[in-house]
Amino acid sequence: MNNTTPITVITIFQARAGKEADLRLALLGLLSQTRREQGCLNYDLHVSADHPGRFLFYENWATQRDIDSHLKSRHVNAVIPALAEFCESFPEFTTWTQIGQEGDTVPIS
Repeated sequence: MNNTTPITVITIFQARAGKEADLRLALLGLLSQTRREQGCLNYDLHVSADHPGRFLFYENWATQRDIDSHLKSRHVNAVIPALAEFCESFPEFTTWTQIGQEGDTVPIS
């Protein structure tokens, strides 16, 4: 990976039954501050069309250092205690690196 390739983060949250609205509000509260953080290229919250208590953050960051700073930020750490109450389990957090970009060609053998 070179320094110009963004790092994609996918984080999935599953709300406890009856806590869907609480989790939704807590996650929505992260959007504004996070989008202003250094290195945040996008920070988008989605809700499952099939399971309204399932939420997904789709994020792109300039560097791993930016992700680390985000995870240590005051606003993220303020929400973490609520996750135990609002979520069935700790969120699934995975990082990804894009390998195919527009204009790339793959030779056919």
